[in-house]
Amino acid sequence: MAHTFEELIEKQRAADEAHRRVEALLVQYGPATQIGGWSGMQRQTYDTAWRAWRDLERDAHTAITEYAKEQGASLGGVESEVAQAVRKAG
Repeated sequence: MAHTFEELIEKQRAADEAHRRVEALLVQYGPATQIGGWSGMQRQTYDTAWRAWRDLERDAHTAITEYAKEQGASLGGVESEVAQAVRKAG
């Protein structure tokens, strides 16, 4: 599947946002091993957010890998360009 560079940026931005959501839940809920632990709803919310992040990150990485192959570019170079574009678009 052909991807544009703009699609790569959007995919990575979505994955980064999902990661920030996971990190925010960890801060909000505290350590899962604390006395009393997380409630069932907290665990379910965290697990759902974590899976979403994992899936979005996998999709972004797959698209970046395919794009690099299609362009005959190095994977590391494309990853770096995407990361810079995401930061710049901020």
